[in-house]
Amino acid sequence: MINSFLKGHPKGLFLLFSVEMWERFSYYGMRALLVLYLIQYLFQGMDDKLATQYAGHIYGWYTGLVYLTPLVGGYLADKFLGQRKCISIGAILMAVGLFTLAASGFECFKSVAIILFTLALLMMIIANGFFKSNISTIVGMLYGDDKQKRDAGFTIFYMGINLGAFFSPLVCGTLAHYFGFRYGFMAAGLGIIFGYLTYKLGENKLLGEYGLKPYANNCDNETEKNVKKKLTLHEKRRIWSLFILMIFSIFFWICFEQAGCSFTLFAETSTQRQIGNFTIPTGWFQSLNPLFIITIAPLMSVFWGYLAEKGKEPTSVVKFCIALCLIASSAFIMAVAAHFSNGNLVSPLWLVFTYLTATLAELCLSPIGLSLVTKLAPAQFASMLMGTWFLSSFFGNLAAGVFAGYYDHISHSLFFFIIGAAAFVIALILTALIPVLKLWMGKN
Repeated sequence: MINSFLKGHPKGLFLLFSVEMWERFSYYGMRALLVLYLIQYLFQGMDDKLATQYAGHIYGWYTGLVYLTPLVGGYLADKFLGQRKCISIGAILMAVGLFTLAASGFECFKSVAIILFTLALLMMIIANGFFKSNISTIVGMLYGDDKQKRDAGFTIFYMGINLGAFFSPLVCGTLAHYFGFRYGFMAAGLGIIFGYLTYKLGENKLLGEYGLKPYANNCDNETEKNVKKKLTLHEKRRIWSLFILMIFSIFFWICFEQAGCSFTLFAETSTQRQIGNFTIPTGWFQSLNPLFIITIAPLMSVFWGYLAEKGKEPTSVVKFCIALCLIASSAFIMAVAAHFSNGNLVSPLWLVFTYLTATLAELCLSPIGLSLVTKLAPAQFASMLMGTWFLSSFFGNLAAGVFAGYYDHISHSLFFFIIGAAAFVIALILTALIPVLKLWMGKN
């Protein structure tokens, strides 16, 4: 099973897997502490409701903007810097931002803590723009024309994201709990430094020339002339296909990102978390998604490979439809759980099955979407379109938070049913568009 899972992938993939794992370790470690840090330290002494409101707004905009700036970072990589240089800039800036954030937690800097905090978040937002879209673009470059293997490769790469996401709250959260927030942020900063050192030690040997220069610098005179020509109708249709799928994926993320909002509130107030004398911390449920990804992603990768060998692998658009149906099912599971929780605490298994279903949905959409961008995007716009792809997460995160604000305004069962019904209707609409998208995408 392991040999089948790893067989045939370029060695550079596993370098990028490691780098992305450490970068996500730093991001999710910092994110796990952000709201608590604001309420308990930076806004200490402020009215509790006002502090929570400000913290929520800052958290929402931060987690949204880190998916907006990759559009700019992708453009700079394509036109001026190249992907590899952008990754280095992003990693260094991210480390500086995290240590600046840690510095804001020291008592000696209390008078300038808000200034340091603001600078830190701005640096990390910009850093993520340089880093995120460009490392995904290089993964696609490694596979050349091997489009069947590419989906499996992005699934492996996606495991790196979730491996870092699984461990980071445990490490950074424990340090923050026992020694102070600043040590949790410092651990996140050390994580990205370790990832950057790993990247620099292996990039020349394992990545070769991929992503070393901007696209234009890799072209001979004839190719450069062709690049300057207008896009063909086929290329335009492929780009429009990406935009259409990006719009549909927004609805996926609105439902999926309830994990950090309404799902967490349900775990806190409506779930039986007492086992003997032990109470399951609410935050532990957040580890279910990355845990399932780590364990299921290899099986999913092998499964797609098996179907490909049989000539029965679903197209990327069909996988998107499956993802939307699955994420709708996860919301329907929550709707049923909420129905039974009326005045009662329900079994934590409801949340376990919800996260399992949502994870299967994520594996059918998120890594497949990253792979699809590298298949369909014209080479001269590869990184910029990868950044554009992340806009769906930007809008999805913001919308998920806004809608979650109505969680206590209507019955919880109806709340989850609305989300599930919307995702299911969107899946039906996308299914109807499959023939058109198949025509526009060509063989992809």
